[in-house]
Amino acid sequence: MTVVRVKGYEITVIPVRDSSTRRSVQFKNKIINALKILKLTEDDIEVPLEPVAIKKAKASVSWYFRGHYLHYNYKACHTFIDNLFVVLRVIELEIHSLTNKQKTVEEFIREFSEDEDVEKQRKEARETLGLEHDVVDLKIIDNVYKELAKKHHPDKGGDDSEFKAINKAHKILKRELQ
Repeated sequence: MTVVRVKGYEITVIPVRDSSTRRSVQFKNKIINALKILKLTEDDIEVPLEPVAIKKAKASVSWYFRGHYLHYNYKACHTFIDNLFVVLRVIELEIHSLTNKQKTVEEFIREFSEDEDVEKQRKEARETLGLEHDVVDLKIIDNVYKELAKKHHPDKGGDDSEFKAINKAHKILKRELQ
């Protein structure tokens, strides 16, 4: 049993060891049903599944809501199924906050709003910072960012455009992992 802290929530993840593929379908259906509370249809929601639910892979959900493309993914757990469970719990908790008026529709949209090419941007951000594609530890990302920012800071003779690219990359990855 692991407790992860995501978007201000503490989520207890109990590793799924049996029937993981069947459970991933169940989690997907629960995500879809949670989003249906917002009067969405299945056509508005995409929850990609991994063929092998116990492999290390990120889980994600994308949906359209009030003309906005919204997206959430998680990949810090050791297996796809555990990551999908975290995605499910975050979606459930955020929709609960919205329906109980603890959060406005605008806050909800801002929380999940992404460009449709967000995955490409995250890949490029990791490349800009010189990180491996699977780095999800924010402390490591912050340390690499600080070193590069010092090295390329315009006040220290660095290139302004390079410094801006490093800042943008850090911002993209920080948003993904918080």
